[in-house]
Amino acid sequence: MENEQNVKKRSWLKVPHTYTIIFAIIFLAGIASYIIPAGEFDRVEDEEGRMLVVDGSYHHIESDPVSFFEMFTAIPMGLEKGAQIIFYIFLVSGVFGIIRSTGAIEAGVYKGVKALEGREKLLIPLSMILFSVGGFTMGMAEETIIFVPIGVAIARAMGFDAVTGTAMITLGAASGFFGGMLNPFTVGVAQSLADVPLFSGIGFRAVVYIFVLGFAIFYVSRYAFKVKKNPQASVIYDIEQKAKSTVSEIDIPTLTGKHKFVFIVMACGIGFNIYGVFNWGWFLTQLTASFLIMGLIAGLIGGLKPATIFDSFIDGAKAVTFGALIVGFARAITVVLEQGKIIDTIVYAASETIGHLPHAISAIGMLFIQALLNLFISSGSGQAAATMPIMIPITDLLGLERQVAVLAFQYGDSLTNSIIPTSSALMAYLAVAGIPYEKWIKFIWKMILGWAVIACLALIAAVAIGIT
Repeated sequence: MENEQNVKKRSWLKVPHTYTIIFAIIFLAGIASYIIPAGEFDRVEDEEGRMLVVDGSYHHIESDPVSFFEMFTAIPMGLEKGAQIIFYIFLVSGVFGIIRSTGAIEAGVYKGVKALEGREKLLIPLSMILFSVGGFTMGMAEETIIFVPIGVAIARAMGFDAVTGTAMITLGAASGFFGGMLNPFTVGVAQSLADVPLFSGIGFRAVVYIFVLGFAIFYVSRYAFKVKKNPQASVIYDIEQKAKSTVSEIDIPTLTGKHKFVFIVMACGIGFNIYGVFNWGWFLTQLTASFLIMGLIAGLIGGLKPATIFDSFIDGAKAVTFGALIVGFARAITVVLEQGKIIDTIVYAASETIGHLPHAISAIGMLFIQALLNLFISSGSGQAAATMPIMIPITDLLGLERQVAVLAFQYGDSLTNSIIPTSSALMAYLAVAGIPYEKWIKFIWKMILGWAVIACLALIAAVAIGIT
């Protein structure tokens, strides 16, 4: 009954389906091709093979509006243009599906968290660090849902509340997602669209990640021990009085020798990928092949039969159908803007609007634009596909490094994932933990504000040092 009431309370937060929004934008782009003057910039190829817009070269050209039928043909064309990224997402997610089927991730995490039982001061920092690794290596988000019950159970057993148990799991992963050093689904996709070296700027991102994670640990720990000292300080005090749980009620998987070998394979695979990217110039195709090899070996070592390996692979790929296909649909927006010959006009107008502003302020503006768009396009890879084709030419015209545009996207996308009502992962783990959305907002809004300050300072630093 309580969950039903929570759903009713949140009904006003409901927004249109993401694909509905994408379709609407495609049609608006088509209509805009009849209204906005056509124009284009001259482009030149730099020494790295990237096509750069030439500042001051914008000029009007003959209008070429997009027909109603062409708005629909833009969708398969968008899927075709985004094919490499789309299949990369499908295949890499399939590999993680295999690894999850071995039970290694669940067993390892449960073992680690349970080992901290009775060590209150270590529980929150080490749990959040552990989950943050999943966030910056494989973009862990929805995957945290299965760990929320044990987090809640252990937190309550230690005198904390369900908010603490949920936060130490999900905000740990969110901190890693924010850092994104090796996240193939956000940073990897955005950098490929920006035509910058894959996972470049890893050192800068790692430093920002430390600040983001450190602030999250401080914030959650401060709240948790305040609740332990005074249970009435809990934002869900009334719920805590009704809901009691113990760790013994949770079925804890056993960490076996096979699971340990799976972790070794994962560590070697990720390490091999990092080496390939920075020493052999690997890109999405090579990374996908390496991930496939890692997944097959991990599945066999984890005791899965060949049929089970590929069933798990398909399940993993199916789980990201929403996010993978939205990349193609989002690219369709760019196709319409390009066919209507108005994308450069939009870029020109935007650059003229913010061109007189300091570069750091322009970068922060990009951050908040991305954060706003995340409310409507909650898929990180889909948002990258929709926005990077516009943001990159703007950064070129402003004289900013393209890495700054990637950072603005990355931080804008990550900043609001833990607070927006359109995040399926957020709503799912709040439902599992029995936390009303409005109570979660009361708990987290100050932390999001702190993350926003860190992100703004990071962008100012990135502009100042000219990160590449």
